[in-house]
Amino acid sequence: MNIVYLINFLLILTACNHSSATKPTQEMTLNSNLTQNFYDFSIAALDNNKSINMRDYRGKKILLVNVASKCGYTSQYSDLQKLHELHSNDVQVIGVPCNQFMGQEPGTNSEIAQFCQKNYNVTFPLTDKIRVRGDDQHPIYQWLTNKNFNGLDDFSVSWNFNKFLIDENGKLINHFGSNVKPLSEELLNAINS
Repeated sequence: MNIVYLINFLLILTACNHSSATKPTQEMTLNSNLTQNFYDFSIAALDNNKSINMRDYRGKKILLVNVASKCGYTSQYSDLQKLHELHSNDVQVIGVPCNQFMGQEPGTNSEIAQFCQKNYNVTFPLTDKIRVRGDDQHPIYQWLTNKNFNGLDDFSVSWNFNKFLIDENGKLINHFGSNVKPLSEELLNAINS
């Protein structure tokens, strides 16, 4: 009888701890990985062992774009490079490879770097391949897509080549879908405002 009581007690205790701890633990993990300051974020660089630190771009706008090599929007690399060349004093373009949309970025870091260099002569920084939504979403994308952190709105990264524009003070000021071209009047006006 005592063993049955002890086993039931342990099962109840385990169930109570599990149900009450699961959600707060997830929230604590989410919150503890994030910061209210965009400039505290960094992402591993694609082609070396260094990090791309957002604080290094303080004072200019930053355009973060989740990119892929085998997408219908891949040709936007060309306009992203032109934007980088023509407006590098005003905006820092950062490409963020991601393989979450129909496996359209399957390559290794080396393969991605070669593809971008060979086909588009990309000279703007590219990050390591990361997750931009769902489980294991990179903290910078948790910040970008969550109004509680970015202060602007909740956003969903719906496909490759979504664009997030950060102002000179580290505030998110705009989100553009995949179909908004990097040299579109809409995006250029946001950069120049």
